[in-house]
Amino acid sequence: MPTIVDSKFHTDRTLELSQAIDRGSLFQVRQMIKTLPTAGIAHLLESSPPKTRSVLWQLIDKESEGEVIQYLNEDLQSEILSELDAKEVVELTEGLETDDLADILQQLPSQIAQEVLDAMDQQDRQRVEKILSYDEDTAGGLMNTDSITVRRNHTVELVLRYLRRHQTLPEMTDNILVVNRDDELLGILPLKDILVSDPNTSVRDVMRKDINAIPVDMEATEVAYLFEQHDWVSAPVVDISGKLLGRITIDDVVDVIRDTAEHSLMSMAGLDEEDDTFAPVLKTARRRALWLGVNLLTAIFASLVIYTFQETIDKVVYLAILMPIVANMGGVAGTQTLTLVIRSLALGHISPSNSRWLLVRELGVATINGIIWASLIAVIAFIWYQDSRISYIIATATIINLITAALAGAYLPLFLKKIKIDPALAGSVALTTVTDSVGFLAFLGLAKIFYI
Repeated sequence: MPTIVDSKFHTDRTLELSQAIDRGSLFQVRQMIKTLPTAGIAHLLESSPPKTRSVLWQLIDKESEGEVIQYLNEDLQSEILSELDAKEVVELTEGLETDDLADILQQLPSQIAQEVLDAMDQQDRQRVEKILSYDEDTAGGLMNTDSITVRRNHTVELVLRYLRRHQTLPEMTDNILVVNRDDELLGILPLKDILVSDPNTSVRDVMRKDINAIPVDMEATEVAYLFEQHDWVSAPVVDISGKLLGRITIDDVVDVIRDTAEHSLMSMAGLDEEDDTFAPVLKTARRRALWLGVNLLTAIFASLVIYTFQETIDKVVYLAILMPIVANMGGVAGTQTLTLVIRSLALGHISPSNSRWLLVRELGVATINGIIWASLIAVIAFIWYQDSRISYIIATATIINLITAALAGAYLPLFLKKIKIDPALAGSVALTTVTDSVGFLAFLGLAKIFYI
C-alpha cells in the first residue's frame, strides 16, 4: 500500500511544516525541505494554503526551483511565473529538458515567453520553438528533442566510444536511434543489444527495423495507449516523411495518463484538472459560476416540463412526491452507461463496428432492470396510496425513463465527440437534462391520461 503511506507522510509533513512556519522556525523548515525530492516539494506546495505556500517557495534552493516547478499544476505554475521577469525565468528553467521547458513557457504571457526564448542560445531556442509549434496534446507537444543518433554503417565499437564521450545520456535512454544523412529514421539500436554484441559488428546487423515510430500529429491519448500496449520506455517521433524529430519517454506518458484520469473525474463537475485546491475565493467562484449557470438552465427546462402539468399535480397532489423517483432512477441508470462509454472511448475500445452491439446490450440491461425495479416501485406506491392507477403509471414511466437513459448514456458521448465537444465535460449535464425531462414527461403525461 505505498500510495497510502506516501499520502499520510505528505499530510503529516505538511502539518509539521505549517506548525514550524507558525512558530517562525524557518531554519527548521529549510532543513526539512532539503530532505524531500523535488516531486515531494511540489506536492507540499500544492497541499499548502497561500500563506504557507509563499514562505515555502522562498525557502527552496534556487538550483531546485526549476525541477520543482515542472511538477506543479498549471494554475500554481502560472501564479509563480507571473511574478518573475524574463531573466528570472531563464535562470529558473536552466537545465530543464526541452519538453518540460516548452510546457512552462506556454504558461507565460507571449511577450515574456519571447524574451525567454531570445535569452537562450540558438540551438536550445530552435529545439524549444520546434516543440512549441505543435499542439501540446499531440506527440509533437510531448516529445523531447534530446536523443542520440548513429548511422547504420558504424560498428558497435564506434558507437560505444561515441557514448563514452558523453558525460551523461538523456533520461530514459533505452535505445539509440539509427538515421541516414537526411535524418530519416531507419531503426533502433537497444542499449542491451549493444552491450552483448561483438564490437566489430555493424549497426546495420544489430539494429531493429520493425519499429513503431509515432507520427508527430498523433493525439497524446493515442500515444499513451500505444505505450501501454507495447510496454515502451521511449519511442521515436517522426514527421510525415519519416524524418526523426525527437522522442517521447514514459515519464511524459504517465503525465498524460494521470491528466486524462483527472480530467474525466473533474469534468463531471465542470472543473479543470489543473485547478488549484487552495486558489483564492474570488478566482474559484468565478470559474465555478459558469458551470452553475449551465446547470441552472437545464434545471429550468426540467421545471418547465413540470409546469406544463401543473393542473394534473394540483388534482393529484401525491404525484409531486413520487415523480422524483422516476427521474432519479433514470439519472443513475444513465450515469452508469455514460461513465462506461466515456471510459471506453478514452481507452479506444469503441468503434463504429461495435457501437451497435453496445447499444443493444445497454437496452437489454435497461429493460431487465426497468421491469425489476418498476415492479418494486409499483408495489410500494400501491401500499402507500392504495391506488392501482398510480402503480401502473410509475412502473411504466420508470421503464420508459430507464430505456431512454440507456439510449442517452450510450449515444450522447459518441455524438458529443463527433461534434468536437468533450463528452466528459458536457455528457453529465446533457444526460441529466434528458433523464429529468423524459422522466417528468412520462410520469406526468401518463397521470394526465389516467386522472383527467
